[in-house]
Amino acid sequence: MPADTISRTSVYHALKLDADVHIPMRDGAYVVADVFRPDTDGRFPIIMTMGPYSKDIHFREWNPSLDYERLPERGPYMHWETVNPDWWVPQGYVVIRVDGRGTGKSPGGVRRLSDEEARDFYDAVEWSAAQRWSNGKVAVMGISYFAMNAWRVAAQQPPHLAAIVPWEGAVDTYRDAGRHGGIYSNGFNQRWARHVRSHEAGAAQQVPADAASERAVPPELFTELVYHVPDLSRIRVPLLSAGNWGGVALHLRGNVEGFLGAGSEHKFLEIHSGDHIVPFYSLEGRLLQKRFLDQWLHDVDTGILREPRVRLAIRRGGDRYVWRYENEWPIARTQWTPLYLNTAKGTMSRDRLANAGNMRFTAEAGTPHDEARDVFVGPAFEQETEFTGPVMLRLWISSTSDDADLFAIVRKIGRDGREVMFPGQSSPAIPAACGWLRASHRKLDPARSTPYRPYRSHEELQKLEPGAIVPVDIEIWPTSVVFEPGEHLVLEVASEDDPRMDPFLHNDPIDRKRRGITTIHAGGGYDSYLLMPLIPPR
Repeated sequence: MPADTISRTSVYHALKLDADVHIPMRDGAYVVADVFRPDTDGRFPIIMTMGPYSKDIHFREWNPSLDYERLPERGPYMHWETVNPDWWVPQGYVVIRVDGRGTGKSPGGVRRLSDEEARDFYDAVEWSAAQRWSNGKVAVMGISYFAMNAWRVAAQQPPHLAAIVPWEGAVDTYRDAGRHGGIYSNGFNQRWARHVRSHEAGAAQQVPADAASERAVPPELFTELVYHVPDLSRIRVPLLSAGNWGGVALHLRGNVEGFLGAGSEHKFLEIHSGDHIVPFYSLEGRLLQKRFLDQWLHDVDTGILREPRVRLAIRRGGDRYVWRYENEWPIARTQWTPLYLNTAKGTMSRDRLANAGNMRFTAEAGTPHDEARDVFVGPAFEQETEFTGPVMLRLWISSTSDDADLFAIVRKIGRDGREVMFPGQSSPAIPAACGWLRASHRKLDPARSTPYRPYRSHEELQKLEPGAIVPVDIEIWPTSVVFEPGEHLVLEVASEDDPRMDPFLHNDPIDRKRRGITTIHAGGGYDSYLLMPLIPPR
């Protein structure tokens, strides 16, 4: 390593704040930013975010329900889902937080998650790269909304963007966040809409409204303007996509699909376990981020290019997991294992059934829990067994109605008969995996579907003919779970979410299909099965 590189990255710098800096946009408007930079002469790389949360609201005030004191780092400049300048500036980075147009102190109309906002972000990146304290290299790194914007601005290809770290960031606002399998994900989205509107222009000093606010919210947070996927092939900068197994119903799918679709030569996938906030701010998380950014923004050989590009937390339950490197996603040695449903016994096995049978559940609102679901139990595992990767459920169904909402839940049941739960992004205990599908949205895009990951086109409604039997393929979001001897894998097919997934629920009274009786057909010519990603030991 050259001597000048060692000295440049080992010196710690005092922090200087340039508040409320106006950044000009190409159309003559401006956005407002805070610039945290080393208080010294020199040129430094930049970590930038642009989003809808006022830069002037402290982390503690943004989410009072979160125990701020339990965070791995704190400080006067902590801000929701963005990096802490008190840690990054001394490491030799400039941190810039930009209020998106129409939010916080930035005037104009809101451009939330649109191409227009991405173009504003492009202009902000290029402005920052031209400043006297900049070395001309800019990275975008942040959680959630800030990660979603990282995908979008990278697809715009600003010349001075050098790397992105979308940490728990959806790519496809329809499939990843707004409508899972065509079913409106109202629980989180309407709560988020109430929260975020407090940050629109003129509200910079307000504490966000809580979830009980009566302030009007749109029937759907996202609209056709943002129900699109950025052209991932245009992303060419080095990429670290950091997902969370617990990010079911928001972000996890996007981190995987973004990693696969990005055109970057150097791209890495990390999937961790835990809640939505702590892994990002943990020392382990920061050192991973810094190692990645130092490689391309400080030109330090950190060794990252000599390691496998996929790093996964292999989960056993609760907070138990181990890290493992892999060379690709899905894992090349995966043994795709179908578990065929037996409706007569409520079981699953690797054996096809010669005789057809069926089970049914009621979709009507107010139906008792046991009558609103069908349960299939796999045999007890005889040896330690790992499943890591995408999951798919093929069902043959019929209904007494013209549509049906299907909720697929994969559970791990311990030797004591109790479910083993996993940490979620907003809940301490969620199932091993979940998937959703509205039957009328069952049409696939054959060019983008694989045997283990169906891809819905969402371009045509295919209503059910009451009584007619049709196949549906349900995308269950990726998972990693190790079963120990004596434990069971259980599949539940229901007409409702697992309530522990709150707030990521689909219970909008207008959108939901709660009509009739849904029947699952299996055996004979109906090959209903759960396709699991079995990982043999090395």
